[in-house]
Amino acid sequence: MAYRKCLSPARSILFSFLLTFPLALGNAQLTAPPAKPTGPWMDQALSPDQRAALVLGQLTLEEKISLVHGAGWDALVGGPEALPPRSVGGAGFVPGIRRLGIPDLQIVDASVGVARGAVFGRYSTALPSCVAEAASWDLRVAREYGALIGSELRAQGYNMSLGGGVNLTREPRNGRTFEYKGEDPILAGRLAAAEMKALQEQGVIGHMKHYALNDQENGRSYVNVKLGKRAMRETDLLAFEIGIKESGIGAIMCSYNLVDGVYACENRYLLNDVLKKQWGFRGFVVSDWGGTHSTVQAANAGLDMEMPADAYFGPALQKAIERGEVPAARLDDMVHRILRSEFAAGLFDKPPERRAPDIFRGLQVAQHVAEQGAVLLKNGSARLPLSTALRSIAVIGSHADVAVLSGGGSSQVDPPGGNAVPQEAGSQPSMFGPAVWQPSSPLQAIRAKAPGAKVVYDSGADPAVAAKLAKASEAAIVFVNQPASEDRDLASLALPGNQDALIAAVAAANPRTVVVLETGGPVVMPWIGQAGAVLEAWYPGIRGGEAIANILFGTVNPSAKLPLSFPRSEADLPRPKLAVQPPPASEADMAPLFPGAAFKVNVRQFDLAYDEGLKVGYKWYQAEDKQPLFPFGFGLSYTSYAYSDLNVAAGTTPSVAFRVKNTGPRAGAEVAQVYVTLPAAAGEPFRRLVGWEKVELAPGETKAITLALDPLYLSIFNPDKDAWELVPGSYTVYAGGSSRDLPLRGALEIPGAR
Repeated sequence: MAYRKCLSPARSILFSFLLTFPLALGNAQLTAPPAKPTGPWMDQALSPDQRAALVLGQLTLEEKISLVHGAGWDALVGGPEALPPRSVGGAGFVPGIRRLGIPDLQIVDASVGVARGAVFGRYSTALPSCVAEAASWDLRVAREYGALIGSELRAQGYNMSLGGGVNLTREPRNGRTFEYKGEDPILAGRLAAAEMKALQEQGVIGHMKHYALNDQENGRSYVNVKLGKRAMRETDLLAFEIGIKESGIGAIMCSYNLVDGVYACENRYLLNDVLKKQWGFRGFVVSDWGGTHSTVQAANAGLDMEMPADAYFGPALQKAIERGEVPAARLDDMVHRILRSEFAAGLFDKPPERRAPDIFRGLQVAQHVAEQGAVLLKNGSARLPLSTALRSIAVIGSHADVAVLSGGGSSQVDPPGGNAVPQEAGSQPSMFGPAVWQPSSPLQAIRAKAPGAKVVYDSGADPAVAAKLAKASEAAIVFVNQPASEDRDLASLALPGNQDALIAAVAAANPRTVVVLETGGPVVMPWIGQAGAVLEAWYPGIRGGEAIANILFGTVNPSAKLPLSFPRSEADLPRPKLAVQPPPASEADMAPLFPGAAFKVNVRQFDLAYDEGLKVGYKWYQAEDKQPLFPFGFGLSYTSYAYSDLNVAAGTTPSVAFRVKNTGPRAGAEVAQVYVTLPAAAGEPFRRLVGWEKVELAPGETKAITLALDPLYLSIFNPDKDAWELVPGSYTVYAGGSSRDLPLRGALEIPGAR
């Protein structure tokens, strides 16, 4: 979910405050649950579609209309008296129909945990960022991630999540990169599917967003993305296709932006032609908050629910149906899809039971994800792991004495006890306020790992002072950060403030300097040649300090791989300069964006051509012969691995087999990756990821890996035929440890087009 920009910082902060504060009073307005319904639709032997059809036949026109929109903007920005009486206080609320047992939809943001719980006195586990989850390359981690969020949603009375971001990293300066799962559609789609399937198994409607091509925050409400159908289907939409088909997801959120001149939430090609007809999606499409722009066009194009208000899908929709502008059957389809998702997720049969969450399980999961997702980028002269026998350690920068950074925006999980760094108010404030820090102290965790060492902290405010401390210490650990949030893109990929100079000064003073990055995505590193070791911890969550210390001292052997490329400089990006939308001329020159509310913003469209087309992320660097700083799929370990014995088998579903050996001194886990280059006739001058497996290996152990190659992952999309096809010819198959480290090579022959 995403809230749009207001007119000024003051009004932005006020809007963000109003989104949450009145909802804290909602608990007092809760009423007893209705009696359990007894209609024939409660027969669990029937399919969700059959049950939805039975309920649909009992609804009046007015009741159907009430189910396809939220309770209104007043529920978010109004006073306490405007709050719906049964709402548990979330981002959205759709009242159910008690006489039929239709439950209230209690909707909340939950990308990295259940958001904004502090206003209710609620605790939610702050998980590491989604890009950290993706860096694990582990479907088991993704399932663990989704199951925890689903259970905590139920514990707080919610039955629908607004997580599941799968937008690809076309623009690495995107303020929401941390909410997504990297630059490859197969990796992002499969991880999102595993996460959302596990979430829905907890009895909650899962959802994926932002559909589609919402790949930057700058101008997200007005940008018109221009991209050909082949490129669209093979990149951004492929991630959604895989995620939807493998998860059985209940809802899709359409995005703010336009695609080829049509708003995504009223784009017939995206919603009807592709999503519902070609992919067979049986759930419902919900608008991003304030992302609905019409009644007739949006409804007929495939939008099923307007959120959070009823400006278009309330009385206006009823009139459009009565006039025949929107067929009554379309409304029935909208309602059927919503009811079907509710039945499929178990909302009728097992409503949420509010209770205290299992905090200890949450801490365990958060730490495990952080440990599995932190990427070791450099380890010169085996600086890591650190010895527990060290006598002196300097810990420098990034408030590492008390906290770790988190990503901002509508997905923000409130830290227990409040912001651990309350004075941090100058980090590029957005409508969501200052950067938020989770109370997990790397300093304390490092002291626990090296109890005999003198561990001293310095803020890093003065590089010279920090360098003096580092010189007097056996090892120096410099923590640096790059805050990111919804509602804004990064000005650049450089570390903000004086942090580059801090690293350079400390590294010059002590060659045993380790840099720990707390970022939402890639950064440029002018100091990379000086640092002894670099660990990318992302936004590591409520147990981030403990996870980082475990990796630094070798309790955990790092195994994560980059889900996105790190460029050497922004000059190497497809768009070296970030696209910027024209500013509004004045408040008087603004069109409505928040129907029914006091806020209005400019909606002046500007075009953004994705000229790189198919070449997203690592494919761009290959096709353009550019060397990234750290390539997609890269990540070091405290052991080493060797690949051998590649064998490629053709057939209806081709497969590739090879062996991986741990050639180092300690146990570890390797993400073995398989890439394919298509025949020249396909017109793709780059390798594409087609499979991987994360394999655990003891020292000296060898394991055989066999991976089936899904024909979809080998195919191209033919826009003339509006279909996928396998190009006949010779395919080159590679296997190895990253997109740039592929020691094994073989051939796959596909004789005829399929």
